[in-house]
Amino acid sequence: MSAVAENVQTEMPPAPIVFTDSAAAKVADLVAEEGNPDLKLRVFVQGGGCSGFQYGFTFDEIVNDDDTQMAKNGVTLLIDAMSLQYLAGAEIDYKEDLQGAQFVIKNPNATTTCGCGSSFSV
Repeated sequence: MSAVAENVQTEMPPAPIVFTDSAAAKVADLVAEEGNPDLKLRVFVQGGGCSGFQYGFTFDEIVNDDDTQMAKNGVTLLIDAMSLQYLAGAEIDYKEDLQGAQFVIKNPNATTTCGCGSSFSV
């Protein structure tokens, strides 16, 4: 009788992040306006805001070792490892409506959100 070693995964892989066509198109427009095709959209979570955490968006040319990269329609989205745990399963979208134009994150991990839409708690 021989023993067979099994590789048991102890953690579920994080749910994929959805980067919508609308968000990718807006990022492409903004990168074109900047005139620097090396720019990538970095989405991050940091402490603060009225609910404990808040989302941030910035452009970055540098890809760090712990970054998760997503490419869509010619643009790249970057998320650092710490932020990824809070954004797993989220949808990153761009909306234009009567309240204005903005990037919007629909996050299933957020237990409460603030009226501003950029602050949440888990």
